[in-house]
Amino acid sequence: MSDHEQLARDLHEEIKAAGDEATLEAVRVSALGKKGRISQLMKSLGSMDPEQRKIMGPALNGLKNDIQAAISERQKALYAAALDARLQTEKLDVTLPLPPSAQQMGRIHPVSQVMDEIAAIFGDMGLSIAEGPDIEDDFHNFTALNIPAEHPARQMHDTFYFNEREDGSRLVLRTHTSPVQIRTMMSGPPPHRIVAPGRTYRCDSDQTHTPMFHQIEGLVIDKETHIGHLKWVLEEFCKAFFEVDSVKMRFRPSHFPFTEPSFEMDIGCARLGNEIRIGEGEDWLEILGCGMVHPSVLRNVDIDPDVYQGFAFGMGIDRLAMLKYGIPDLRAFFEADLRWLRHYGFVPLDIPTLHGGLSR
Repeated sequence: MSDHEQLARDLHEEIKAAGDEATLEAVRVSALGKKGRISQLMKSLGSMDPEQRKIMGPALNGLKNDIQAAISERQKALYAAALDARLQTEKLDVTLPLPPSAQQMGRIHPVSQVMDEIAAIFGDMGLSIAEGPDIEDDFHNFTALNIPAEHPARQMHDTFYFNEREDGSRLVLRTHTSPVQIRTMMSGPPPHRIVAPGRTYRCDSDQTHTPMFHQIEGLVIDKETHIGHLKWVLEEFCKAFFEVDSVKMRFRPSHFPFTEPSFEMDIGCARLGNEIRIGEGEDWLEILGCGMVHPSVLRNVDIDPDVYQGFAFGMGIDRLAMLKYGIPDLRAFFEADLRWLRHYGFVPLDIPTLHGGLSR
């Protein structure tokens, strides 16, 4: 028996004896690798005389092809055996319920939910949504709103200032969404009827304050707008948002540089332990500031205050969410705790509507 015939017999026995794919791979490398036994025989063809090469060349090529085919067949058999073993141990109980889908597990953040609720309410009143940049210049954030350079409100707001520019001016992270009102009034002639929700920024952090929070402001400018319109809009908003039939309101004199007269608005409530019930009881709860737009603000945006007047109001969206849904700590809104979100969040497809219910 020749050497290559003995080698073929030995390799077939090794292939047959391989019990797993790793062992079979080792046999393949020992036979067909760069330093494998068949490879070494193939290299020896160069040193043979022509007549011997004619005989050994086809014989070695045949051996190589035969071993490759045997390894391939054995590999298929080992794979089938391994798969069969897995199927014997891995079983699927088709009677078990499916795991929850992403749509079922996902939740809408209370801030997003309340924004949608507010948009639905004011949209029904005919007000549109307006937006503006988070980074503002001094004119839109302060000066146009009747807050001059020496005004204490600039310090009261605890403003985040950027570094000075070449001309000495400084951009700011907006301290309120009132700059959107200025941009709206400068965008075209009255009438204007908008609400401006968005993020605002102030240097403050405790249980009821965060450096970044959400606010919504409303603006109505027209020729015959008066305080009675303002009171009606806010009363209807409170009834719709808190989903009560009636609500007591009172307006206390206050001061805001951009409105005159200015008011803080309180609504009637009952405090039962840690629970606050809107629309009943003898207590009062402050929820927003409002007033008639200051004539100087109108002049700053080239609107004649002798022809047009209007009202504005502003409220914190995060605090409204805390109040309506019983959330005790504002800081938890921004901690990205999935357990908190699953507890206080809302199912994605439960879109708030006035006819279907805001918080169904």
